[in-house]
Amino acid sequence: MIQRPPAEPGMAEDEIDTPALVLDLDAFEANLATMAEATKAAGVRLRPHAKTHKSPVIARLQGRAGAVGQCVQKVAEAEILAWGGIEDILVSNEVVSPRKLARLAALARFCKIGVCADSAAGIAAIEAAAAAADVSIEVLVEIEIGAGRCGTSPGAEAVALARRVADSRHLTFGGLQAYHGKAQHLRTPEERRAAIASASALTAETVEALRQAGLACRTVGGAGTGTFALEAKSGVYNELQAGSYIFMDADYGRNQPAPPFRHSLFVLASVMSVTRDGMAVVDAGHKAVAVDSGPPAVWGHDDVRYAGPSDEHGQLFWESGDRRFSLDQRVRLVPGHCDPTVDRYDWYVGVRRGRVECLWPVAARGAMA
Repeated sequence: MIQRPPAEPGMAEDEIDTPALVLDLDAFEANLATMAEATKAAGVRLRPHAKTHKSPVIARLQGRAGAVGQCVQKVAEAEILAWGGIEDILVSNEVVSPRKLARLAALARFCKIGVCADSAAGIAAIEAAAAAADVSIEVLVEIEIGAGRCGTSPGAEAVALARRVADSRHLTFGGLQAYHGKAQHLRTPEERRAAIASASALTAETVEALRQAGLACRTVGGAGTGTFALEAKSGVYNELQAGSYIFMDADYGRNQPAPPFRHSLFVLASVMSVTRDGMAVVDAGHKAVAVDSGPPAVWGHDDVRYAGPSDEHGQLFWESGDRRFSLDQRVRLVPGHCDPTVDRYDWYVGVRRGRVECLWPVAARGAMA
């Protein structure tokens, strides 16, 4: 069931029905500009990750700011973006199901499609789907550089897979996918620098091995919001895949120092009970905000903590014994993890200076296949 729009343009923020996904447009636009300026200064391309926003509207705004295309994790996300007019899409993930690959190949008829592979069998499956549709698909060989997830070994194994791609009639070897997801949330700058230095060294060695084998890397992609500046200045990466920078969640805010972006995404909640001093209850629990990366922060109330969520309730606590909040008062929560929080909603409510300016659909909500 599609959720009813929680607001209309022109409404005051405190009239929005809650829980609602609120986007502070001034902060959002500042984040777009900050990343665009950073990547331009570093001389690298930006391919933002749409698994964060799940919105062709936001993807198009990122394109206007200089992004070369979009990343997705799922074929369904690629379909939503392609149908929304995005013309250059990389599935920065392995896709091995023949049915899913047939859908991906169908998209390649009207936009540029790329996908990652880390095995010979995976490459063969992509080749079969591309041949059946008589299209060309770009393949990046994914290497494992510390995340402990997907990816073949750097060096000789990656070269062998790249050769299989290059020798395929319907595939194009595009380069390397070298993403270190765990590095994004290492708290100290020293930890992050060490992780990306190791990742960059392994990636550089593989790029050189490919060069010696006569295989050029058009793309060396990776990076995220927590480390993008390190990959940008590494001299190895030429395409960055940061996603959360447009929103900045509370978990990234715990990095030292935090990335240079403003919090723009909030879950707007309403106070529904104030029966006890030092505590209030809001209408945003597990179903409204993801807590896998920690609880949300309470915007504008540094001494108030969110805790004890149940399905439909969240509790706010503070040390003094007063009753700080009033019934039906609106409270902004900064999600601990923006991606799964966005996936709980059908609408972004764009707000500027306390007024609703626009509503954008979260078009790829639930796009898991």
